Amino acid sequence: MTGFGKAEINTQNKKLTIEIKSLNSKQIDMSVRMPSAYRGKELSVRKTVGQSLNRGKIDVALFVEQTHSELSATINSEVVKAYYSDLKGIAKELDNTDDIMSSIMRLPDVLKSKKEEIDESEWTQIESLLSQAIDAITNYRADEGRVLAEDFALRIENIRTSLNEIAAYEKSRIEKIKGSIREKIDEIKVSADENRFEQELIYYIEKLDITEEITRLNLHLNYFIEVMQSANSQGKKLGFICQEIGREINTIGSKSNDATMQQEVVKMKDELEKIKEQILNVL
Repeated sequence: MTGFGKAEINTQNKKLTIEIKSLNSKQIDMSVRMPSAYRGKELSVRKTVGQSLNRGKIDVALFVEQTHSELSATINSEVVKAYYSDLKGIAKELDNTDDIMSSIMRLPDVLKSKKEEIDESEWTQIESLLSQAIDAITNYRADEGRVLAEDFALRIENIRTSLNEIAAYEKSRIEKIKGSIREKIDEIKVSADENRFEQELIYYIEKLDITEEITRLNLHLNYFIEVMQSANSQGKKLGFICQEIGREINTIGSKSNDATMQQEVVKMKDELEKIKEQILNVL
C-alpha cells in the first residue's frame, strides 16, 4: 500500500502540483491539504481518490504557486479620501504634512482583498492532474506488488522445501521412536504383553503422526500462491492464510519430538515471519 504519485502543470499564471503519498493502514485514512479557495472541492477529491486507492494512510496535497504577479487587493478610494480629509487638517495644525499618504495606506480598510474564486476551467485541469497522480501512485504500488509477489513465492517455496524434508524424514522418525520405547522397556526389565504393548504403541504413534498436518500445510501453501495471483485485492485473505500456515507449522513442531525436524520447523517459521512482515503492505 505504500506509494507516491505526483503530477504538475504550468498554466498562464500559476503552477499547479498534486502529490499523493500512501502508507500501510488496515482501512483508508485520508488527509487532504489544499488552499482555502479550493476547499469546496475537497469532498470531490476524497471521493475520487478513495475509489481508486482502496486502503492505506493517504495524504493528498494540492499546491498552487503564482508564477506571475497579480493584484490580490484593490484600494478603497472612498476610505482613503475620508482619511486624507481628516488627516490633512490635523497635519496642517501640527505643521507636518510629510508622508500623509504613506501613513494612510497603513490604516484599516484602505485595501479591499479580492475574494479568490475557483475557475472551473482551472479545476478541470486540477482534476486531470489528480487522475495523473492517482495513475502514478497506482503504478508505484503495482511495481512494489510485483517485487513482493516474487519474494512471497520464494519464501513459500522455501517452506515447501523444509516440509518435504520433514515428510521424507517422517518414516524413519516413527521407527526411531518405536526403537527408543522398546529400549526403555528392556532397560527396566519389565515383562509386557506383546499385543497390549503394540496397541499402546500404535496409540502413542498416532498422537505423534503429522501426515494430516503435512497434507493441510501443502494445501495452504498452494492456496496462498493461487490467491496471490488473483487480479483482485486479496491482502486480508493472504493474512488469514498465513495464520493457517502458522497453525500447521506449530502443530508439526509440537509433534515432531526430533531435533532434525525441529530445525526445519524453525526454518519454516522464519520464512513465514518474513512474509507476515510484508503482508500488511498488500491491498
